[in-house]
Amino acid sequence: MKKTILITGATDGIGRATALALAKMGHAVILHGRNAKKLDDLKAEIGANASFVQADMVDLSQVTKMAQDLVAAYDGIDVVINNAGVFKTSSPRLADGSDVRFIVNTFAPALLSHLLLPAIPKDGRLVHLSSAAQASIDLNAMVGKRQLQDMEAYAQSKLALTMWSQDFASKHCGGPVSVAVNPGSLLATKMVREGFGTLGNDLSIGVNILIRAALSDEFESASGRYFDNDIGQFAAPHSDAANAEVVSSVVAIVDAHLKV
Repeated sequence: MKKTILITGATDGIGRATALALAKMGHAVILHGRNAKKLDDLKAEIGANASFVQADMVDLSQVTKMAQDLVAAYDGIDVVINNAGVFKTSSPRLADGSDVRFIVNTFAPALLSHLLLPAIPKDGRLVHLSSAAQASIDLNAMVGKRQLQDMEAYAQSKLALTMWSQDFASKHCGGPVSVAVNPGSLLATKMVREGFGTLGNDLSIGVNILIRAALSDEFESASGRYFDNDIGQFAAPHSDAANAEVVSSVVAIVDAHLKV
């Protein structure tokens, strides 16, 4: 059955490859990007079955506007793949001290998912890109009161999104499904090349699991769970995700950003 699927960060890496694969399968893909030139290049390559939206995920007001426009334009969006992410950047902190890794990797996908709920059917899916890199979250850093190194910020932001996905599922038992997925470590993406200086592993490893998470029956009852593609199965995320007090504190900070 043809699905309508939104993919954020679709102009590079795993997002782009997943978009091309899903469009080739005949699904209607809505492709998000920050860079207008890259979106134009993708338009020229992908052809039919695609529409395009532009927003800078660092600016939550742009995320809000994008979500509002999508709800107005589409009767239904079956799947949202929250792929956009940041690891290293030349400007890791905003003027107010906020770390862009938490904004792009945690707050933006949570906000987008929250605002798109009116357009997502109960049997729809939210697929959040997590990571094998997960670390205990410094709440002061999460609210911009302490600076982190690149890997610290990335790992903490990915765990925060995983926790939010888990909490979302507990509050939306009737759907949509919300699942966090580590698509695979050190895949051949721009992020990996710039962050680790390696070409990375076959990108299809990540593409295949994202398509499974979006469409396959095995994820139909996986809401709130974490899939670790490094081991090829559902697994427990970082142990902090099992600590109700920690999760509550993290989710409260994320949810505060849903009101912008």
